Amino acid sequence: MPDVTISAEKLSERQAAFDRLCEIVARLRAPGCCPWDREQTHLSILPQLIEEAYEVVEAARSGNIPHFREELGDLLLHVVMHAEIARGAGDFNIEDVTEEIIEKLIRRHPHVFGESDARDTGAVLKQWEAIKHSEKKETHEHYLDSLPTALPALMRAQKAQKKVARMNFDWSRLDDVVAKIDEELGEVKEALRDGAAPEIADEIGDLLFAVVNLARKTGSDAETLLQDATSKVVRRFNQVEEELKRNGKELGQADLPELDAIWNRVKGVVR
Repeated sequence: MPDVTISAEKLSERQAAFDRLCEIVARLRAPGCCPWDREQTHLSILPQLIEEAYEVVEAARSGNIPHFREELGDLLLHVVMHAEIARGAGDFNIEDVTEEIIEKLIRRHPHVFGESDARDTGAVLKQWEAIKHSEKKETHEHYLDSLPTALPALMRAQKAQKKVARMNFDWSRLDDVVAKIDEELGEVKEALRDGAAPEIADEIGDLLFAVVNLARKTGSDAETLLQDATSKVVRRFNQVEEELKRNGKELGQADLPELDAIWNRVKGVVR
């Protein structure tokens, strides 16, 4: 096993930096200091926490390392803030948070810290799920009860598929996944012919779920794929708008045939 021991000096520097962050957050919430920080609760700053998480993702995708580093800091600030709010309420503190994640990492990596012989990624993931399930069985009646409902829909769908796949509920052939998409598309078309709105919505949802499964089975992340596809549409539509301006027009002044003709030209140029 490689030696990943951190020198005492480096460990001291790291601890000092983290302690300083915790001290600053505690100072912000202290009596007579920042009124805004003192007013915050776990619920009041949840929207910002979600926003910061998305900004971390965007920065990582951009490849802008300094920006990525900055956004990670903003996200870390929220972790420390929540821990400080909890400390003030007598619930837990940042030491409890760090100790719990340390114990969890060691417990869920017996192939590193214990005697497990799991070595490839598939075996490690199945082992992780088995350990996690054994930990949660006292608080959850079913295997998927721990699936977060607050996740974005595509991400939640793919996570559900990954979890059940680790329990052997998965197609082995890609052709079967594509066939399922064809089946669901056929049911959407049938619902559209019948014209019943609830059935149409239900079948479209099933189709989306099947397409997410195709992304997963081909090794892609559905959330990333849709983000990239949407960004591509934005880039191309921006070019459509620019061409309209060069022709002396604004958006809303061109009909669909004209927009479609420009779009088809732009498609060959803008990726």
